[in-house]
Amino acid sequence: MEIFDFTTLRIIDIVDIILVAALLYYLYRLVKGTVAINIFIGIVIVYGIWRLTELLQMQMLSKILGGFLGVGMFALIVVFQQEIRRFLLMLGSTNFGARRRFFKKFKAFTLNKSQDSSTNIKAIVEACKKLSASKTGAIIVIERNNSLDFVKHTGDTMQIEVNQPIIESIFYKNSPLHDGAMIIEDNFITATRVILPVSNDKSIPLRFGLRHRAAFGVTEKTDAVSIVVSEENGQISYLKEGDFVLFDDIDELQLLLQKDLM
Repeated sequence: MEIFDFTTLRIIDIVDIILVAALLYYLYRLVKGTVAINIFIGIVIVYGIWRLTELLQMQMLSKILGGFLGVGMFALIVVFQQEIRRFLLMLGSTNFGARRRFFKKFKAFTLNKSQDSSTNIKAIVEACKKLSASKTGAIIVIERNNSLDFVKHTGDTMQIEVNQPIIESIFYKNSPLHDGAMIIEDNFITATRVILPVSNDKSIPLRFGLRHRAAFGVTEKTDAVSIVVSEENGQISYLKEGDFVLFDDIDELQLLLQKDLM
């Protein structure tokens, strides 16, 4: 049969196989740990059976499965709405991230220190260190390429330059602004008391509460990074792309932030 004829295999066929494998891998990463993984596996099995029935020329079963897959595409858009959004967001963020880094490097030659708008990472890290020592809960979301306007409107709008005392005072337990997330854009705190979308990912350990789930949620839906200080044990967590980023100490956290916010 022609399908097993590898003598006519072209370079473009190998590239095609690699691209399909990469696409399936990234799709798997998007749905891993969610309820959608079972649906994804089911679709792959049905597709495999359909291709097998076509190969064996089982006309009736092939038409039934083909019709099911054809109509099912509309249902898949609804079922995988969040995963499709994250996938497209990942593709779009890659290009815009590269452009932003390029323009920042270009501006470095024309801007002096007083005009530099890069985020004061040291102030954020030192504030988190102090909050951790006093076991004061906090969640800080730092915008990168994707706009956070869709969550900013749920909180109080601000325009305050980032500095350590301000961050500490906002999350102070008796402060009216401590409940909710803080949004940082460039070197400015632009919103406080922000309500973030909570992740439904079943793989998140049960020991983490709503504060961590909110950090998961916003990093799933955007390319923003989040820092969470636990109110229970003072542990500092760093989240990016819907997952924890491990670090050994506060200095390594600062290096991670510098790398991710370049």
